[in-house]
Amino acid sequence: MRNPLTLTINGEQHDLLIEPHWTLLHVLRGQIGLAGSKENCLEAECGVCTVLLDGKAVNSCILLASLCAGRSIVTIEGLGDPEHLHPLQAAFVKHGAVQCGYCIPGMILTAKSYLDEHPDRMPSRDEIREAISGTLCRCTGYQKIIDAIAAVAAERAGKGAQEDAP
Repeated sequence: MRNPLTLTINGEQHDLLIEPHWTLLHVLRGQIGLAGSKENCLEAECGVCTVLLDGKAVNSCILLASLCAGRSIVTIEGLGDPEHLHPLQAAFVKHGAVQCGYCIPGMILTAKSYLDEHPDRMPSRDEIREAISGTLCRCTGYQKIIDAIAAVAAERAGKGAQEDAP
């Protein structure tokens, strides 16, 4: 039996009828048609299903969609567009951090959540590595991904320092 559910995804309200056991990933991909979050392990082990829920990175493959009512969901499709890339998206392109692209949506959203939690400080490369450790990449070896995230963190930290200066 399907139940009514209203979700706010990328700033848009979606009125749905869902099965109680459906995950957020199932709803995003199957009901809404947003394919940026990938289906892979279905056990919250690989991170390719990551979305932002109220600004925090979560694994949508194990999160029941019904628990997301009244909350803000952002997928990679809601982060930027080809004409106006989010700074993380632009940095991933600039630093060559995108190869096959399979893990990149989850990696970018995880990085965004982490950087938003620490907006005015420059994290170390080890801290960045730890922050993205829940998202697996089989192509890049992480170095270029860490370079891209570090570049955005440095830009943010620099702007914060400039704004605070007299």
